[in-house]
Amino acid sequence: MKILFITDLYPVSKKEKTTPRTLLNFVQEWEKSGHTVDVIKPNFILNSFLRGKPFYKTGLYGNVFNINFLTPFWKVKPLKDNYDLVIAHMPSGILYADKTGVSFVAGIHNSDIEVLTKPLYKFYFKKRLERALYNAKAIACRSFVIKNKLLKLYPEFETKTFVAPSGIDESIINPSTFQLSSSYKILTCANLIKRKNIDKLILACKGIQDVELTVIGDGKEKKYLEKLDKEVIFTGRLERERVYAKMRESDIFILPSINETFGMVYLEAMSQGCITVCTQNDGISGIIKDGENGFLTEPDAESIKKTILRIKNLSTESIQKVQQNALDTLKFYTSKRVAQNYLQQIFNIL
Repeated sequence: MKILFITDLYPVSKKEKTTPRTLLNFVQEWEKSGHTVDVIKPNFILNSFLRGKPFYKTGLYGNVFNINFLTPFWKVKPLKDNYDLVIAHMPSGILYADKTGVSFVAGIHNSDIEVLTKPLYKFYFKKRLERALYNAKAIACRSFVIKNKLLKLYPEFETKTFVAPSGIDESIINPSTFQLSSSYKILTCANLIKRKNIDKLILACKGIQDVELTVIGDGKEKKYLEKLDKEVIFTGRLERERVYAKMRESDIFILPSINETFGMVYLEAMSQGCITVCTQNDGISGIIKDGENGFLTEPDAESIKKTILRIKNLSTESIQKVQQNALDTLKFYTSKRVAQNYLQQIFNIL
């Protein structure tokens, strides 16, 4: 099958460190399955500079055609090739696909929900995105939380909407026996920006004895966070393999962030044996079920503290059951399986 994938959330170069690889993972798995996939990356030039994204000239980079725009796609050329399936992710990708006049599937992220709900976008982008979603043949939401948010706004999309979560490379899953002692290690890993709520985690741990908190990542909040507690270990940004090693050394992984599209790092933490905690009704909530394969918390210091103490008070047998349930969950969220399910759910709708 010949697939066209349209999104600005796609690394043009393998050297890019700030562009998530989650959508690239879908493309790679589809290619492994024998599909041919071309990628169009529609890029607002202003976005590159405002958000610090890598800038590339308009042109073809491997199978990725980068197109720069000064205006929001006033002129989009018709597609030259015939594709069996066109999938568009993120607001810019969806708006671009809608301009081509072809049938397409829309992939919804947290940024799309923001366009549909924030006053800033009310008079232009919201109307265009709404029209595009009505035109889409199917809608792929990147998490259960995002699907719920979208259907609350547009219940009429129910029959053409499904969840298309990310998955992890099966080879990184590292089963191990969890033993929680009176002194234990807590880990978090994130871009250190306000919505990740790392400050709430630091304050929560500060009030608990025998806790060692390690923070992996960098960002504009780092200096502020370092002042909150001198005992917290800050590693800076680490390569992926070193992150996995830190996860294997840790007992609990907590990231109380808000407005997450999905959060691959939670699956990665689960795969390395961490008891994993995420924010209630955000990101990967829906895959992580409280007390079964991980834990949920509200994103405030007191709630996080209560969750940590709740885990600490569980028996070793109960903790190991949660860990085993997490590993069982991951069987359904490997890169290969989620990529296959993505296409299958499209075919079921179409």
